[in-house]
Amino acid sequence: MLVTFLGAVVRRMGNWMPIAGTVDLLSQAGLDAASVRTAVFRLKKRGWLEPETRAGVRGYALTPVALEALAVGDEVIWHARQAADLGDGWCLVNFSVPESARAKRHQLTAHLASLGFGNIGSAVWIAPARLLPAAQRAIGELDLTEQCAVFVGDHVAGQDLPAMVRKGWDLDEIDRRYRAFTEQHATAADRLAGAAFVDGREAFVGYLAVVDDWRKLPFRDPGLPPEVLPADWAGPAAARLFERLVTLLEGRALAHAAPAWSAQPRRPDPAEA
Repeated sequence: MLVTFLGAVVRRMGNWMPIAGTVDLLSQAGLDAASVRTAVFRLKKRGWLEPETRAGVRGYALTPVALEALAVGDEVIWHARQAADLGDGWCLVNFSVPESARAKRHQLTAHLASLGFGNIGSAVWIAPARLLPAAQRAIGELDLTEQCAVFVGDHVAGQDLPAMVRKGWDLDEIDRRYRAFTEQHATAADRLAGAAFVDGREAFVGYLAVVDDWRKLPFRDPGLPPEVLPADWAGPAAARLFERLVTLLEGRALAHAAPAWSAQPRRPDPAEA
């Protein structure tokens, strides 16, 4: 939830957050102060946050590490992956990492999976060709370029392509998650669309919940070509619902959050001295 808050709210407010205001806002979303401070501490250790006081208000600024990671996620989360063109081909990654570098091997497979690559064989991963730059970046970051072979090309013969896709991705589970998102949020979208007034706090809490629920989904789905997917694939409908909810909630949510950035620190009352 804090990562969602950083990406969806804090960057809109100048890449800095007041700690007291953050605790207050996230408490409205159901997190207690101790949980927020623990999450902040963990992100600080990961190099995402650094202490910074602005106008006498204690807070944290997003680091270049955080901004880069959030920007990479934007392409997936906010610009829901459109279906790839089958004619563009596929990106295939094969690697041979020695046992002495087992940790890096696990990191690479985890990273490829999080990018949306499917595993179709021993150390063989595949995705639509447009994920080539992301694969190269993941391999380079782990310094495994010499241990990997990366290809881009067409499927021309051999195993049935839809069958291979089903081997590489758990399509049933991805589809189930899309349908669950739609079932959970469709009624709220209709209600919000017909409401004469939406409370700012309700919009903020709903906005964070929707983005937090959604952002995990596209990472499992690389936007496979329609030709290899079931006819009733639920991804496009879920993406349209997400975009509709963001349109309905985002402006009100940010307006509700904004006062936390303009609040001034409380000055001591001389009578209390």
